Amino acid sequence: MKKNFINFIATIIIALLLSKVLPWWSVMLASFLTAFFISLKKSAVFFVPFLAIAIFWMVFAFWLSNANDFTLSKKIAVLLPLQGNPYLLILVTGIIGGLAGGIAAVFGKQCTSLLKTTNS
Repeated sequence: MKKNFINFIATIIIALLLSKVLPWWSVMLASFLTAFFISLKKSAVFFVPFLAIAIFWMVFAFWLSNANDFTLSKKIAVLLPLQGNPYLLILVTGIIGGLAGGIAAVFGKQCTSLLKTTNS
């Protein structure tokens, strides 16, 4: 449980730092690095970074959209089948980011396992 929390916080902090200088895929790099260095077991490898990145992206999207009264979010939500609801768009954004982060974390765990197998 302690490793899950450490991985969760580390993923958010690294994603925040990397997102200042790199494009959107920096969240995948953050998830990969935390899964590579902080070992998690079973389904937590996917779900902890998924939740961390989903929350990070939803908070970040809400913060950016709130700055302009959700003007752009409403227009994009009209283009998608979301009935113009900007909050639903923020939820979809978080899910997409979470999936990207979770898959990258699984890849990071697999790389760790591969390196341990090769060195043994």
